[in-house]
Amino acid sequence: MTGVSKITSFRQKISEVLVSQQVATQQQLDRLEAEATSSGKDFARLLIDDGVVSETKLTELLSQTLGLPMISLSKFRLDPVIARLIPERLSRRYSLIALSKFGERLVVAMSDPLNIFAIDDVKAITRMAIDPVLCAESEIRRAIEQVFSNQMTFSAEEMEEGTPGDSLNTAVALLLNEKEDDAPAVRVINLLVADAMARRASDIHLEPVKDCLRVRYRIDGRLIESQRLPKAVQAPVLTRLKIMAGIDITESRIPQDGRFKVRWDEREVDFRVSILPITHGGKGVLRLLDKGSLSIGLDHLGFLPESIPLFKAAIERPYGMILVTGPTGSGKSTTLYSVLNTLNQPGRNLVTIEDPVEYQVEGITQMQTNSEIGLNFAAGLRAILRQSPDVVMIGEIRDFETADIAMKSSLTGHLVLSTLHTNDAPSAMTRLIDMGVEPFLVASSVNLIEAQRLVRKLCAKCREPITPSLALLKELRMTPSADATFFKAKGCRHCNQTGYRGRMGIIELFQVDDRIRELVVSRAQSWQVKEHAIRHLGMRALRQDGLRKVELGLTTFEEVIAVTTEE
Repeated sequence: MTGVSKITSFRQKISEVLVSQQVATQQQLDRLEAEATSSGKDFARLLIDDGVVSETKLTELLSQTLGLPMISLSKFRLDPVIARLIPERLSRRYSLIALSKFGERLVVAMSDPLNIFAIDDVKAITRMAIDPVLCAESEIRRAIEQVFSNQMTFSAEEMEEGTPGDSLNTAVALLLNEKEDDAPAVRVINLLVADAMARRASDIHLEPVKDCLRVRYRIDGRLIESQRLPKAVQAPVLTRLKIMAGIDITESRIPQDGRFKVRWDEREVDFRVSILPITHGGKGVLRLLDKGSLSIGLDHLGFLPESIPLFKAAIERPYGMILVTGPTGSGKSTTLYSVLNTLNQPGRNLVTIEDPVEYQVEGITQMQTNSEIGLNFAAGLRAILRQSPDVVMIGEIRDFETADIAMKSSLTGHLVLSTLHTNDAPSAMTRLIDMGVEPFLVASSVNLIEAQRLVRKLCAKCREPITPSLALLKELRMTPSADATFFKAKGCRHCNQTGYRGRMGIIELFQVDDRIRELVVSRAQSWQVKEHAIRHLGMRALRQDGLRKVELGLTTFEEVIAVTTEE
């Protein structure tokens, strides 16, 4: 009852303030309070997300009403030693952080200064008197990440589009002059990461060559050289990168892996770091894994409107197998994680086994393989099945043992998601049989197979209309639709003169009907299976899906032809 009284008291205080200041109506507040009670979501967060009041305005009003000082952490220099007087778990649980210490008194920034349980817990842990000050929750969350995580936090100014320019030159100059201070090395990495994120890069390559440290970004699948830094900065920059990624800085003879996080406002990006010993030193590659891409929707992944219901119907089934196929770098992991994100609900137990775990997602149990101790996909899958899962995601089916266990578990009440390396969707069926799985098992367990490739999207600001030649249309066996509008890439400042901005998938969806099952059980060739799917199930092959997107003005003939040469 005390806990309920506390929650009600804080909600009432917020409500009273907003009504008295004529910021919100009682009707609005009653609706959001009911939603907070039923969903368990934070009432103040719902007010902000619903646009009733801004976070800054709400904090100011509460400060005036409660008579508590308000602080902006963006203008406050946090002392990590002081901040860590309160354990991370308490800081995260109650959304608070320690600011300063005066004798036996501790000043603590809190988003809810009326939470007596938080104050009592902090008092018991620190054995100090607590002086609360009011602060916006988003600022406290950023400060917590900055203090407790191996991650960086950027301001909006640092994330402006463009090259680091003079700021990077200044940081490099400081690094060359300051032999014992690692602050310039931190600044160099921060600026490179900020620049890469602003340019939408998926990878950052730090490549030691004979006379410099070359920096390249992979943007829309293509490597573009960004900077050439002096050779003298190579060692401190790579050492600092290892520290940030939790990698042993004393080891330089073997490949090493690590990771760290970057937060910019509400956007959180994981960086997977790989260090490889090469001729001129250690080469570092940073892979950007943006969690925001996991919830963008199937249409943004490349699914045409007519394909979405078919895919959604498959993932809503309680059991069976869904396979995503394609070469390395074709976006399979992003598609699977997007599906997991859709299925990630409190009533479901989602478990994954991966090599490695790419995106760390709250609410999903994730396991990483470890070949050194015999924890491969098959062994991990056996263990997972004893955890009463509803949905299982296997990073990749590589061998008969994994395939066999996955197939059988998909027939016993589990929805199984996985990937295969095949040229098209129908080939996945024969590939599984070639691995040694019984054809009847393949036929009865697979619900849907999706094949995909990534193509670059035309820049909407500079694309130019074209009329394709009859020879090209004949070669592609293409009869344009009535609504077809063709474009070519041009290049402008917005797309860095490439003519393209962003990427999308071209999709082949292969559903399994009774005739497909008969063909699979009789060990028919993959071309026969594909022919039936196209003629009788309306399957659109990869190239046809790509050409449809060319007709819609989303990409170019060149992009589609380049990734579908096998057709």
